[in-house]
Amino acid sequence: MNGLLNFWIMEYTKRRNLNRGYMKSDAWQRGVDLFEMAYRLGAAVADFKLWSQFTDSAQSVSANVAEGYGRRTLPEYLQFLYTAKGSLAETLTRGCSLRRVQLISDTDFESFDQLHYEVENKLLALISSIESKRGTGDWQDSLPTHP
Repeated sequence: MNGLLNFWIMEYTKRRNLNRGYMKSDAWQRGVDLFEMAYRLGAAVADFKLWSQFTDSAQSVSANVAEGYGRRTLPEYLQFLYTAKGSLAETLTRGCSLRRVQLISDTDFESFDQLHYEVENKLLALISSIESKRGTGDWQDSLPTHP
């Protein structure tokens, strides 16, 4: 799983700019891993709507980290990080439900829960780090100007 992700990131980090900084975030990288796992685990779900809700909520985690970062303002970034945290809670709820109706095995759910917990802690740490920048001047809202 991580080999493919690392290759994908390497492909994109060849072209660096300020807006792609979110790709260095562990919360974003592991969030993509969580989506990949949810997509794989959801493959056994015949109900398209149920599969879609599970994978969409998982995909929303990394997407909101990226979108918030791209907005460039501290309040908007935090808003999107909190939205990502909500999507993460939704993903776990859907995973628990799929396990309860035996569409995900106990073994697969344990792996999912471990990765989910890791993403959750990385996201909480990122939120805490960004929250600590409020009012300190350590966050640049606008793009730097070049002469």
